[in-house]
Amino acid sequence: MKATEVPEIAGAYLFEPTPYADERGFFCRTFDADVVRSVGIDPNAFVQDSLSRSVQGVLRGLHLRSGAGEAKLVRCSYGSIFDVVVDLRPDSPTYLGRAFFELSGETQTTLYIPAGCAHGFQALTKTADTSYRIDRPHDPAEDVTIAFDDPELAIPWPLPATSMSKRDQEAPSLAEVLKHREK
Repeated sequence: MKATEVPEIAGAYLFEPTPYADERGFFCRTFDADVVRSVGIDPNAFVQDSLSRSVQGVLRGLHLRSGAGEAKLVRCSYGSIFDVVVDLRPDSPTYLGRAFFELSGETQTTLYIPAGCAHGFQALTKTADTSYRIDRPHDPAEDVTIAFDDPELAIPWPLPATSMSKRDQEAPSLAEVLKHREK
């Protein structure tokens, strides 16, 4: 497994496993504490694992947490997704930077998203399973959502959004969220 920095988002990493393939399929390590530790991330900090299943076109996000934020390891374990990260840490050298990835069950690549970054994705395949490893227990009172189609972000979603939660449909603009955070 190798770790690669994401230049658009300070502190973000892609963890790419080395698959062992044969006629039966493949095997790969999807988490390695030593590799995670080697880039300065505490592998013991993660306290919750979650899984979402989405159908093609479903859009989830853009989500982040207020307060101390939330760091995540995100991996598409089945199917494929278009994954988006936006750096919303005012003191970050990549503040307002955006990065886009295709994560898939074929590669099993994991994306580390630092606390303070917004995250969203869209399912590209008939079924897409996305797993998350999160460093804080979820508190719905800290949930923040940003409009997926905010023109300031101009995210190039690859498909029309076929379905999303009411919360995501009614999300405020980036400017509104940033204005609220400054108070």
